[in-house]
Order: sequence, then structure tokens, then C-alpha cells
Amino acid sequence: MTNKEKEKVILAQRAYFKSGKTLSVGMRERALKKLYRAIRKYENEILDALREDLGKSRMEGFMCEVGLSLNEISHMLKHLRRYAAPRPAITPITNFAAISMVYREPYGNVLIMSPWNYPFLLTISPLVDAIAAGNTAVVKPSAYSPATSAVIEKMIGETFPKEYVAVILGGREENSYLLSQKYDMIFFTGSQAVGKEVLRAAAPNLTPVTLELGGKSPCIVDGSANIRLAARRIVWGKNLNCGQTCVAPDYIICEEFIRDDLVEAIRKEILRQFGKKPLENPNYGKMINEKHFRRVMKLIDKDKVVIGGEKNEKTLQIAPTLMKDVDWQDAVMQEEIFGPVLPVLTYRDLDELIERLQDMAHPLALYIFSGDKDNIRKCRTHLRYGGGCINDTVVHLATPEIPFGGFGESGMGAYHGKAGFDTFSHKKSIMDKKEWIDLPMRYQPFRKIYEFMLRIVLR
Repeated sequence: MTNKEKEKVILAQRAYFKSGKTLSVGMRERALKKLYRAIRKYENEILDALREDLGKSRMEGFMCEVGLSLNEISHMLKHLRRYAAPRPAITPITNFAAISMVYREPYGNVLIMSPWNYPFLLTISPLVDAIAAGNTAVVKPSAYSPATSAVIEKMIGETFPKEYVAVILGGREENSYLLSQKYDMIFFTGSQAVGKEVLRAAAPNLTPVTLELGGKSPCIVDGSANIRLAARRIVWGKNLNCGQTCVAPDYIICEEFIRDDLVEAIRKEILRQFGKKPLENPNYGKMINEKHFRRVMKLIDKDKVVIGGEKNEKTLQIAPTLMKDVDWQDAVMQEEIFGPVLPVLTYRDLDELIERLQDMAHPLALYIFSGDKDNIRKCRTHLRYGGGCINDTVVHLATPEIPFGGFGESGMGAYHGKAGFDTFSHKKSIMDKKEWIDLPMRYQPFRKIYEFMLRIVLR
């Protein structure tokens, strides 16, 4: 698609939104139902594309992408009329007599830029929220997951006219052009580096931006934890999508005296879940491309590997890898891993650990495995992060009932369910003042009695 054609699409979407056709809740519901049917129709093609791009099994592709997308649509269809309804608000006595209301209205034309690691879910889920809120949308999937992006383009093109929802494919050149255009809102999921570029591009027009980024998400395991269950859930969350999950536990910090028991439990769990030859496991994924494959391999210190470290350069696979005797200065601790490599560090004093983590970049997620309510409370209240789990990993993002988003370096804004509807909506406050009474105290000439009355009311 040429730049002229892209510009034509953006202008057509602005005109379509101005026509008011997206404002009807009934129209939004019909659009969501069409999208639901389209996903079901293309389900096999989507799962095949996810296998081609990331080596995902059909089970993982449905569980982590297609199924969650369908669930987001179902949630919106169930709750949309309530989310979109005007909300009355209390009017203070100083504005007697009046009625105060908050109306949720769409921003207008939005740009959605999605990543390659969950190329279907992280494209469709924000699109569902944007449609539910009444917007038009330009959708830009990642060039690193071409098979899935092609299916999305085909599916959306068949389902919606371009003036309503349009998919634009391409790489950096297309990204740069799209970001140079004016939108009413931008939703971006991806790396921190590109997130900064998105903010710079949005600044000249003061365009509101939601950023869903990443970071090194800690997994704390204290001495009171159920070690066997913790190992099982950590191994699952870490190696989901071959470790290429923005909320994967990036590293473990366990209490020193349980380190050996936890490491052994994780070693056994890797064998149980993936077998002795994980690179031959048909349900185990691969790295997205050679660049990321080589980057992750450089983070592995062979002298510290407990299990794993094997690779297949032809298939871009890296076996689930566990490392111990890791310290904060190791290469694996200097960047987000985003691969199936799990370093284990230790701590002696939880308060000292919390103080260290407080000085680090705010992660997208944090996990704590513990049976000690006081330790759980300390981590929850004294550490700043996007969200997380107690005694589990990753699953907090799988529900539309709670917001999902980052904090500080890991992003801004949230979505899923009502939070997603609100993210793509402007809250317009309206006060309807009645004409049958007009209190004189706000008008000049001011009188002492009015000042006295105001001081009583405004305390």
C-alpha cells in the first residue's frame, strides 16, 4: 500500500467517524458479532499461522490467543450497554439546581500497533475494545510475524470496510509513516525503545497514548512456599511461547536456604513438561527469528546451566534452560530475556531485597510464591509494577474482569474488559443547569451574606 493509499484510508476513517455511524451501541454490537464469527471461520488458518511464525501448538495457540480474543468479545457483548450508558454524578449544593452526568464517547480514529510475540491476541484484543467504544481503527500488525499478519489482514478485510477498520502491513517504513499522521488516540504494544518513538511521534499533536511494554519481571519465592507447585507454575509461565511473553517471570529470586530444593524441583518439572529432548517436542515453540535466537543464546553462561542450553539453529529453538549461581552483574540480568532462559538468584533478607527492587525499573509483572501473608503484603504494597500473581504466574492477564497494563518503564494505561472500553473512550462531563432558580451569590456585586453562606457550604 502506497503512502497515498494509506492517507486515503485515514481520511476515509475520519469521515466515517464524523458521520456518526459508529456511535450506535447496536452498531457496535453487530460489529463485534461479525468479528466473532470471522475468528471462528478463520480459526484453523490462524492456528496454522501461529505455528508457522512461532511454532505454537494448536492447544497453545487457542488457549493463549484465539480463545482469549473470543472471550474478550463475549465479555464486551455481555456488558457493552452498561459500559456505554451515561453515569449520573452527585451535584454539590453550590450548583443547585442541576443534574450532573458523565458520558463515555469514542475518541474517534485510533491507531493500534501490535507486536509479534502474541500476534493475534495483541492485535484483536485492543481492536475489540476500540470497536466496543465506538472508534474507527487503523491496525498495524508486526512484520516479524508475517503469516499471522496476513491472516489478520484477510480476515479483517473480509469483515469490515476500510473506512471502519483497516489493516496495513509492512515494516519500519510503514510504521514511520503511520506515526507521522494524526490520530485521536494511539495504542501500542511492544518494546520500550519503540514505545519512546511512539510517544515522540504523538507529542506534536498531543495525541493520547496507551503503551503496553515489558521489563524484567521478578519471581520471588520465599521459604514458606510450596516448592513443588511453585516450580510447576514457574516452568509453565516462563516457557509459554518459548519464553517470548511480556509478563513471563524473567528471573527467580528465592530465599537462600531453599535454593537447591527449588532448583532441583524446577529441573524435574522441565523434564516432566517438555521431556528429555524438548527440541523434539512437537508442542514446544521456537524463537521468532535468527536475530532474537542469537541474542538469547548470548545470555546463557554454560558454566551456570543446570539443565537445558541445547539449541537448533535450523529451527531457531532453544531448550528450556535453568541457570544457578547467577548474580546481578551477569549478562542475563542486564536486559529483558524474552526467551526460555531462567536465572536463579538468592536473597537472605526480604526487606533488603525489596529495597533493591525499588531502585530498579518498574516491571510489567511481579510474582511471589509464599505462604507468609506478611511477606506477600510487603511485596504487594512496597513494590511498584503493572500487575501480577500470588502463587502463580501469567494468568492475571487472562481475565477481562481486571485491568492489564504497565507502570512507569513498563508502560502506561490499561485494557481488557471495562478497562479497555474506558481506555478507548473519552469521559465527557456535562452539567444540566435548571432555569427555574438562579442563585444570586455568584454574581456581582458581592455581598457579605453571600460570602458567609459560601464559607459554610464550601467547608
